[in-house]
This record gives sequence, structure tokens and C-alpha cells, in this order.
Amino acid sequence: MLKGMFVVPDPGRLRLRSASRSVLGIGPAVLAVALTGHSLPAVITGGLAALLALFTVTDATVRGQAVTTLLLPAAGLPVLALAAGLHDQPLLRDTAFLAVAGAGVYVRRWGPRGHALGVFAFMTFFVAQFLHTIPAQLPGLYSAVLLAVVASSAVRFGLWCYERRLAPPVVPALPAGTGLARTTTRQAVQVAVAGALALALGQLLSQERWYWAVGAAWWIFVNTASRGETLVRGFRRVLGTVTGIAVGLLVAVPVHGDAAPTAALVAVCVFGIFYTAAVSYSWMMFFVTVMVSLLYGLLGVLDPGLLALRLAETGVGALGAVVAVLLVLPVTTHATTDAWIQQALRCVHRCTAEAAARLAGSTTADPAPHVTELEALLGRVRMAVAPLVHPLSPMRARKARARQVLALLDECAREARGLAAVAADPAASHDARLAAACHRVEAAVLTLASPDGVPAPAPAQGLAVAIPAQRQHSGADAALTHLHGLERALTDLATPLGTSPRSPLIAV
Repeated sequence: MLKGMFVVPDPGRLRLRSASRSVLGIGPAVLAVALTGHSLPAVITGGLAALLALFTVTDATVRGQAVTTLLLPAAGLPVLALAAGLHDQPLLRDTAFLAVAGAGVYVRRWGPRGHALGVFAFMTFFVAQFLHTIPAQLPGLYSAVLLAVVASSAVRFGLWCYERRLAPPVVPALPAGTGLARTTTRQAVQVAVAGALALALGQLLSQERWYWAVGAAWWIFVNTASRGETLVRGFRRVLGTVTGIAVGLLVAVPVHGDAAPTAALVAVCVFGIFYTAAVSYSWMMFFVTVMVSLLYGLLGVLDPGLLALRLAETGVGALGAVVAVLLVLPVTTHATTDAWIQQALRCVHRCTAEAAARLAGSTTADPAPHVTELEALLGRVRMAVAPLVHPLSPMRARKARARQVLALLDECAREARGLAAVAADPAASHDARLAAACHRVEAAVLTLASPDGVPAPAPAQGLAVAIPAQRQHSGADAALTHLHGLERALTDLATPLGTSPRSPLIAV
């Protein structure tokens, strides 16, 4: 956990920027709601709306982010009205909550916008249970949500819109075999089942705080694509909750709702949520749990027994998620991992082809975008392989092979970056050895990416580029060094990827 928070690199300091801006955006939003005379529940609702607007909206362009942010109230306010209207009708309320949970996962098939709107809708229903919202409170809550979203958006799109100076991020799409439509449909069913189990068991523990179990089950499925990823996420959620409750006992209970120190500590938690979310789910849940403890202190209901109940409800939610992901339409870890590795290998091929064409004199070839795509794909490979390399995984052979695959793919990425850097040098040139090395890299990639290891036919265009008269230049030697490194890493990958199906790493 410490490594995930303090050691992982932060290229461009994007996590630091995002975390700092979140504090600057949520603070004025909460202050604006409070100063306009809203009640404490409305202030909390507005703060949550601002946090979600900053946290969940991840469209590739600033324009897309603005459109999604504009749509958030349209997704959340009707759900808030539904939750408030069903406050005194438990059976209908529970059914509606499960329906919103399933729909919130299903809409992820429409990419980042669908994901953001689904999260906002689900959390709106959730906060209505947290605050015991009734219809008479709706006007104040509506105005609080709208005011908070506007205030946070003024910071995000006006005061500090650092994304305008950045290239659009590369978001890898799920491969066809485990496509987004298929995965979201399965997970929508899984979430409905997990939510129903969590709701039933959660209500046995508490008729007032049962919603924590449903929330825990739902969030475990966010940003996962296989049963292994979901199981690991469930473990990390429980771990983060346990540590957060321990700190909550030491911090939130003594503060006991005092406004000034509570506001300062909540700001620290908000910063921690945004700073750690991309690298450590356990740390993110730690900060979420501490923040929730502080909010309960503001509401005047915090005590050690409530925090213990929070842990129990989280455990129940995790159990519901485990049962659902194992028994209901499971997507295997190995199938998902295989699909991402295949995409990464093909990306290596595209990067090498573009670099070779650039070195051969093409003015339009550019390997740099493919290097960026490869980095994003390797991030998804690491997430998919996480269950196999987890310290608690009992499958030692698979763990060793998974680590070997990750190390070799990282080596491919390093060599691809180096090759792209050489190709970008206008003075770089090559000799006939470069063409031969490119062909060998192409053959290695096509062999690994083809069914049963049978080499696919070489493409009509790509690495087989025309080679001008031989010229000696240091650029050629540098390019050859990187190509030989790629060839060696790809050749070494054949062993772990070609392991017997009886104990597979990536295919079953």
C-alpha cells in the first residue's frame, strides 16, 4: 500500500494536479451551498455532487468532459426524486435501488460518458439512503446539486483546465472477444445478483445502514473486466475499509463533528482519494472511509459501534460480489488477460512498422502515438494480471509466469520507446541490417499473436519497406540495438505464453 501511494511515478504530475484541483473545486462548491442557507444534508449532497463531477468525468476531450458534466444532473435528479418518493415503501425502494445499480453498470457500454452518468445516478440513490431523504427536502437538494456542479465546473473548466494543454489520453478498447457490450451486460446481471444478496444480508445486520452493503458490492465491479479483477478489488476494498475505520476511531471520533477541523480533514481525504485512485484502490478506500467517518461526525451519529457496522456491511457487500462473480456469467481472468496481451503485441508490431517506415524516409509515418497506446495497453494488462500476481494467490507457477510476461512486455515497451526516439531524429539512417531485423520482429509478433502459434501471412504493407542505398550512421546502430532487444523479448515471451493448457497463464 505504501508503495502504491508514494513510489509509483506521476508523469506530468497529473495525479497531483487532479488532487489539488479537486480540493479547490469541492471547497468553493460546499461553501457556496452552505452560504446560501441550505441545510446540512443539502451541503453534504452538494459536496458529493461536486466530488463525483470531478472524479467520474473522464472523457478524452475537454468539450466531451463539459457535455458529460452538463448531463450529470439530468441523470441524478430524477433518481433522487425516485429514492425520496419510495422512502416509506421498503420493497419498492429496494427493487428500484437494484434496478438503478444494474442500469448504472449497463450504461458503461457507452464509454466514459455512460460510466460517469451511471455512477452519478447510483450514488444519488445511495446518498438518499445515507441522509434518509424525503420528498419535502427535494427542492433544497436539487438547488444544492446544481449549485455545487456549477461551482466545481467553474474551477475545472475555467480557473484550472490543465487538460487543454495536454494531448487526449489513449483509452484502450476492450478486445472483441471480451468486448465492452458483452462485459457490461454480464456485469449488470452480476451486480443485480450481488446487490440483492448484499441487500438481504445487510438488512439482517441493520435496518438503517443496509445500503452500505449494496454500495460496497456495486463499487467492487467498477473498472473490472474479469472475475479475478473483481475478487482482487473486493479484497482491497475490505483492506482499505479496515485501515480507514482504525484511523477513523483515532481521528473522527475525537473531532466529533467540530466544523473547522472536520472541514480540514475532509479536504485532506478528498486530496487522498484523487491522488491515490489511479494507483491503489486500498488507499482510495482508506480515505473514503475516513471521510465518511467525519461526515457521520458532522451528522452527530458517529460512534465506534457505527464504524464496526460499516465494516460488517462492507464485508457482506464483498461476499455478495464474490458469489455473483464466481457463479453468474463469469468472465475468466485468463480469457481477459489473453485478449489484452494480444492487443499489446499487435501494438508493438504497429509501432515497429511505423518506426521502420520513418527510418526508410517516410514523412508521414509516426510511431509515437503507438508508443502511447502501448503504454495504455500495458496498464490494462497489469490490471488483468493482478489476480495472478497477488501475494495471496496460491498458484505459484502461474504467478511466476505472469510476472515473467509483465517483465518481458515492459522490456518491449522500453525498446519501442527507444526505437521511436531514434526514428524521430531527422538525421537517423539505416542499412540493410535494419530491414532484416524488422522482418524478424514482425515474424515474432505475428507468431505470438496468431492462434496455435502459427505465423500469420505478412501484411502487404508495414515492415517490408523499401531500403535506400546502404549508409552508415549512428542512428542505424541505435535502431538495430532496439530492434534486437525487441526480437529477444518477443522470442522469450513464447515460453510463458505457450505453456501447456493444463496450467495456463492467459488462455483456457
